[in-house]
Amino acid sequence: MGIIIRKGEKKDLPEVLRLIKELAEYEKEPLEVSNTLEMMEEDGFGKKPVFDFFVAESLNGITGIALYYTKYSTWKGKCIFLEDIIVTEKMRGNKIGDKLFSEVVKVSRELKVERMEWQVLNWNTPAINFYKKYNVRFDDGWINCKLEYNQLQA
Repeated sequence: MGIIIRKGEKKDLPEVLRLIKELAEYEKEPLEVSNTLEMMEEDGFGKKPVFDFFVAESLNGITGIALYYTKYSTWKGKCIFLEDIIVTEKMRGNKIGDKLFSEVVKVSRELKVERMEWQVLNWNTPAINFYKKYNVRFDDGWINCKLEYNQLQA
């Protein structure tokens, strides 16, 4: 199949944003993506980058990404948060997600973080089954909370 996993570069961001929008469609929230190429360039490659990513690349171009960042736990210290693994629909089932996930695990080991964490929608059975292969602990004791941009500005 000829899939390589490599560190993401600035030139990859248009394809990364395309995959993000594809994921939003899959998750039935296409209008929720407000991120832009300019924002991603600044946030990923500006003076204070806040995320990093891997891409899965084949002869067809970028077919998947894993986007992650460092977070800090008051109880545990340095952690990695895996924001998303996205594999384009036509390439799912080819172990691309496994390869991307493994790269983030590898970074987590190298950085000696105390924990790697992520979220999965409770209706996304394919993703839940994917993570079950890794013997992960699903946490039903926490409720996700957030303030959106307009709320923060009010």
